[in-house]
Amino acid sequence: MTLTSSLSRLCALWLVFGALANHPGLTQAAAGPLDGKVFVADAGERGKAADEKGDVITFANGTFHSSICDQWGYSKGEYKANQGGDAMSFEVETVSEKDGRLQWKGTVQGDSISGTFIHLRKPSFFRPNPEPVEHWFKGKVKG
Repeated sequence: MTLTSSLSRLCALWLVFGALANHPGLTQAAAGPLDGKVFVADAGERGKAADEKGDVITFANGTFHSSICDQWGYSKGEYKANQGGDAMSFEVETVSEKDGRLQWKGTVQGDSISGTFIHLRKPSFFRPNPEPVEHWFKGKVKG
């Protein structure tokens, strides 16, 4: 191998690494309009009282995080938000390898957050086709 071909390969390799490092799917999520907002919320099954209290919901770096869902292994999820008058609506899906998926839809208005999430439980031997379970959540800005 000649010096010229070695340098050419090295340059090509650096170009590939540079392209991968800047690929949107491999870098941090883009900033979102709700970034920096933190809420404390309660949640419960639809039609029932709250059974989860003090959930810290955080928007940062284009992602949504529910602290209470950490115990079931749920990840942060990239959220999508839309402004509608004085309210901002958002949607996000969070995933747990062991528990399933949560599909969140909510609204932030002033210092309040509210909405619903659908728990799509992971199938198991005893529950091969689990029914989706709808929950509500409601809270205020932390602080």
